[in-house]
Amino acid sequence: MCSGSRAEKQIMIDMCMKILNGIGLLFLGTSSLFSQSRVVYGILTAFDQYPVANIEVRAKRSGSVAMTDSTGIFSLVCEDKDVIKIRPKTFRAESVKVDGSTDTVRVNLVFIDTRKNREIAIGYGHINEEDLSFGVHNLQHQHNVFCNYANTYELIRGRFPEMAVSGTRGNYKVYLRTVQSIQFETEALYVVDGVIVSTLEGIHPCDIRSINILKDAAASIYGAEGAAGVVLIHTKRFDE
Repeated sequence: MCSGSRAEKQIMIDMCMKILNGIGLLFLGTSSLFSQSRVVYGILTAFDQYPVANIEVRAKRSGSVAMTDSTGIFSLVCEDKDVIKIRPKTFRAESVKVDGSTDTVRVNLVFIDTRKNREIAIGYGHINEEDLSFGVHNLQHQHNVFCNYANTYELIRGRFPEMAVSGTRGNYKVYLRTVQSIQFETEALYVVDGVIVSTLEGIHPCDIRSINILKDAAASIYGAEGAAGVVLIHTKRFDE
């Protein structure tokens, strides 16, 4: 893949699209003289900014097949009213309709985030490891409402009214809102990815896949330690 800053990569993609538009207009002036087939130029990206290389692109009617190069660019012979099919293993499948006015296309592929797909995408040179990691993290951040909270304790305070949170940074404590728990300062039990921990300070809200509060019978599997409630957290690291 191309090196350089993310800003430089975006500039490169924009320049590529301008070049493709120019090529498409040039070809438009001559293609109609010979047949109804046309060359369509395109670029594949991921996460709205990174070129995706070594992806097969196929025209349904003409049967033409091409591979994207290291900058994500491809050219494909298409007929009028053709359909460009993109069926990559690690990204969501896409189809683009081609009509008489289509000269260039840009398709932003949606990455299917699993550990295996990350290995395949990097191994086949679709996208480099740094860009993939940054793109996935940013996407998760944008769509994760937990990221709206400064820390995990504030997340608990804001989304679980049955829990009381006291203290300040470095000295937070979580209690069930029951007279007994608060009176005897019985702190809830913290379980992260199946492991009992003493604090939630090191867990960023954006890294949390799910968080649940167990109490009464549901918390009994943790014995006496779970009597004051259990904060059960499943992180994204556990899925990797």
